[in-house]
Amino acid sequence: MIMLLTILTLFIGGLVAWSIEAWNKDLPRWISVGTCFIASILIATLYFQPTQQELMLAGVSSTWYEVLSIPWIPRFGIGFVLAIDGLSLLMVSLTLFLGFIAILSSWDEIERRPGFFQFNLMWTLAGVVGVFVALDLFLFFFFWEVMLIPMYLLIAIWGHENKAYAAMKFFLFTQVSGLIMLVAILALVLGVAGTGAPLTFNYFDLMGHQLGEGFSFWLMCGFFVAFVVKLPGFPFHTWLPDAHTQAPTAASVLLAGILLKTGAYGLIRFTVPLFPEAAADIAGVAMTLGAISIVYGALLAFAQTDFKRLVAYSSVSHMGFVLVGVFAWTELSIQGSVMQMVAHGLSTAALFMIAGALQHRLHTRDMTRMGGIWHSAPRMGAVAMFFIIASLGMPGLGNFVGEFLILLGAFSINKTITVIATMGLITGAVYGLIAMQRVFQGQKSSDPEISGIKFGDFGSREMAAMIPMIIALTWIGVYPQPVFDLVDPVLASLYELTLGTSSQWIGASQ
Repeated sequence: MIMLLTILTLFIGGLVAWSIEAWNKDLPRWISVGTCFIASILIATLYFQPTQQELMLAGVSSTWYEVLSIPWIPRFGIGFVLAIDGLSLLMVSLTLFLGFIAILSSWDEIERRPGFFQFNLMWTLAGVVGVFVALDLFLFFFFWEVMLIPMYLLIAIWGHENKAYAAMKFFLFTQVSGLIMLVAILALVLGVAGTGAPLTFNYFDLMGHQLGEGFSFWLMCGFFVAFVVKLPGFPFHTWLPDAHTQAPTAASVLLAGILLKTGAYGLIRFTVPLFPEAAADIAGVAMTLGAISIVYGALLAFAQTDFKRLVAYSSVSHMGFVLVGVFAWTELSIQGSVMQMVAHGLSTAALFMIAGALQHRLHTRDMTRMGGIWHSAPRMGAVAMFFIIASLGMPGLGNFVGEFLILLGAFSINKTITVIATMGLITGAVYGLIAMQRVFQGQKSSDPEISGIKFGDFGSREMAAMIPMIIALTWIGVYPQPVFDLVDPVLASLYELTLGTSSQWIGASQ
């Protein structure tokens, strides 16, 4: 029941925040803080249950902490099936943590309709949590749509100068790809029912069915496209820079921190386990698209003068590593992909917070008009340097662990792609350090519209958001074992399910 209570808490909290707007403009954000706190307490209780390793030692083979199955529409085999394991628990924890960060980042930014803003924020979080724990494919699609609509409203209502264009582009890319996935879900369900099995949308019941090589391939492509669009991977990435650039800071934090991770999660949880043979057939293509995303995203980031667009294109590059790691499908590369999801969520969310703070203070995102900000805001400069260094993969921080494991695991599968992916690290260092130099170092800006602005440093609220992310990135960079202990039983189970004892992902090998 914990999962259901968590989702309901977020839904109800959003409704309360919206309804209270008419009486008090400040109260909705406190209601959102309280909502996230209650949801976090509920999820935290799962960490005090026996670990999956302890359960296995006790003879319990299941990797699931909790499974809730309630009949919903039995006639069509649709059930309210929620389940959480180590992978889901990690992603839900990241979601709620970044929910707090998103609220803090928009504390003074949103003046118009603050209650409705918090409503959309909470419902986005509820949709994302639902995506991470839903194991009925109809329910999964429901939550996939739930997280789409409030995010569209966040961009369309509270975004910047070209918000209408960015919101519509985001909606069309995500909606069209989601409808493709829906067609694939329906075809999969009907295809399995055609073999004599009961009509069902249950993830557990749909696994392991042989549906014919060609049919499985096209079903897999439906899931693959939907998740790669959300990741995003080349060539489906074009919506991301526009959405990030025009979105308010809180929406950028959620987009970069958790919504992109739903695409990676979908690949790990659904695409490969449901269609292992078909996924193996396109593994080489998928890894190639990942390598292109790494290099192409890094090159485009290098060319940007808009700070937000630079960070957005860096996300394309970093999530390209996840795509390479997932379709390399070795134990090391999958572990690395999960670590990269967490580390990227933290580091990029922080960079978007910094970008939002700069825009709020200077009323511009143009790095060519900035300079010397470290002199006026040493705390902001030091924090920005930390997260830029983290983003470029400095050893001792979480991003390095993820990228290192991905490259190490992928090397045995496809050496050429791994070498190309490694080149993205070099480009990443260049654009990261150039951004640091343009914005925070050198001489103060001579632009008359900027030089006259009294620039304020990070205050206690902003540092309260940044310090936990700094600690978390350092912790998982120096001591990643707790994360591995949490997700290893799940990843090992998925790996064995798809490959058995084989160590080769034949479709990607040279």
